[in-house]
Amino acid sequence: MTTADKPITVMLVDDHALFRSGIRSLLQRHDDFSVVGEAADGVEGIKRAIQLQPDVVLLDLNMAGMSGVEALQLMQHDCPDTAIVMLTVSEDAEDLATALRAGACGYLIKNIDADYLVRAIRRAAAGEVVIAEAMTGKLVAQLQAGTRREEPASELDKLTPREKEIIDCLSRGESNKGIARTLDLAESTVKIHVQNVLKKLNLTSRVQAAVYAVEHRQGK
Repeated sequence: MTTADKPITVMLVDDHALFRSGIRSLLQRHDDFSVVGEAADGVEGIKRAIQLQPDVVLLDLNMAGMSGVEALQLMQHDCPDTAIVMLTVSEDAEDLATALRAGACGYLIKNIDADYLVRAIRRAAAGEVVIAEAMTGKLVAQLQAGTRREEPASELDKLTPREKEIIDCLSRGESNKGIARTLDLAESTVKIHVQNVLKKLNLTSRVQAAVYAVEHRQGK
């Protein structure tokens, strides 16, 4: 968790050097950010992320060799405390859903406003889910169209009433701090509940839990 005297460390993974330079220059204008590394492809991105353990990785979706989703899946195994945000030109709903199911904590479009990007990175570092506003409706439509019917909704019955409240909060993109306020719990207690939810549903990230909740609460 970042503090006032510890900047948010950010790593950039994108195959366009000019784009990385622009993002780096933008973030360097803010005292609460430190761009600690860059990579031009997924393989190098994984190596650098493991070495640097940044707070946030901005990861391109479509790169030569290894895709952003493949890099994401490998990266999060060795960087469990890093918030990985896809930063892409793709406005395809299936790409969005695939990235979130794979464990991304955000999905932003490269044409977003600079101030929006800065705010989104801060929110991601704080544990929130960040999705470009233009993509939110597409996500809901994609999940409604692609419910995994082979997975029984009774999986949610494994959860205690409190854990069901937790996963409902996750589905709204709330951070641990926000859930603690909503449910009047200690943040440390929320963390334990989140871990239990992931374990019971055989998921690896809070974003996967949020997607799971949305998919399995349709029509309920």
